[in-house]
Amino acid sequence: MEEAGVMQRVSPERSSLAVTTTGAPKLLDRVRQTIRAKHYSRRTESAYVDWIRRYVLFHRKRHPSEMGAPEIAAFLTWLATNRRVSASTQNQSLSALLFLYRHVLHIEIGPIENVPRARMPVRVPVVLSRDEVARIMKHLDGVMWIMVALLYGAGLRLQECLELRVKDIDLERRQIVIRRGKGQKDRPTVLPTAVVEPLARHLESVKRQHEADLARGLGRVVLPFALDRKYPNAPTEWGWQFVFPASRVCTDPRWGPPTRFHLHESVVQKAVAHAARRAAITKRVGPHTLRHSFATHLLEDGYDIRTVQELLGHADVSTTMVYTHVHNRGPLGVRSPIDRL
Repeated sequence: MEEAGVMQRVSPERSSLAVTTTGAPKLLDRVRQTIRAKHYSRRTESAYVDWIRRYVLFHRKRHPSEMGAPEIAAFLTWLATNRRVSASTQNQSLSALLFLYRHVLHIEIGPIENVPRARMPVRVPVVLSRDEVARIMKHLDGVMWIMVALLYGAGLRLQECLELRVKDIDLERRQIVIRRGKGQKDRPTVLPTAVVEPLARHLESVKRQHEADLARGLGRVVLPFALDRKYPNAPTEWGWQFVFPASRVCTDPRWGPPTRFHLHESVVQKAVAHAARRAAITKRVGPHTLRHSFATHLLEDGYDIRTVQELLGHADVSTTMVYTHVHNRGPLGVRSPIDRL
């Protein structure tokens, strides 16, 4: 079975994938409910549901409760041998299936054996030079310039930047508080001085838009963890609004009344890629490249690795250590002997 064939069959058969005749919740609905109860991110929810759907379709729509370790091993083997997926993709699919059996179906499946595992490569992150960052910035303006300046100047992940709320920005103290970052951890990071004035003007514009929304009976924003029930007025309060709101008000059945969500990640991804092409940069550049560059340039400036670890929000310093290998001084800070000639 080819993966393309699986994907073509997903849409028309989605409604019948986990339909029950007893009135019990459908399987994928139970997966979504369990993921949300555990406060996993929306991206994790989407990925897990997709992998579970592929797993069921791969086995010709057999219910997962009728399957176990051998079927999981067969699916993972197919991914590694037929689809030649990366190690991270195979690991994500395994995580989704283990979540299904352990937390949704409450079935102990035992060891999964004889699975060819894709090997996790050891890669050095792509890092831009300071000149390359400056060249990219020259081809951006307005909101995109501010967002890219924060990605590079504060070391934010793209999703962290998109989910910033007005109350998390402290212009006077030059500080940003990241809420529920990776691993559901909060952390403070630096607000670059160069961004303060453009960001202040941007917030004034966003506030005018929010006031116009309120005048039309709108102005609501999605709150995490059902805080709108605990604080009924919070969804319309200025402090809870997204710093980078979407251009249109939308209605999502999960969130109820019309809300103004944040910008979509693809808008920033396309803007960064386009700016890199215009700057004639041949490296593969994306929003996360700017975070890598932030960490590397801080180490080059002499900041200790623990400080960089805290700013990036890494749980383990070994994750931050990768940036010591991309210094402009070469691997491990070694100076080449030819440079002494």
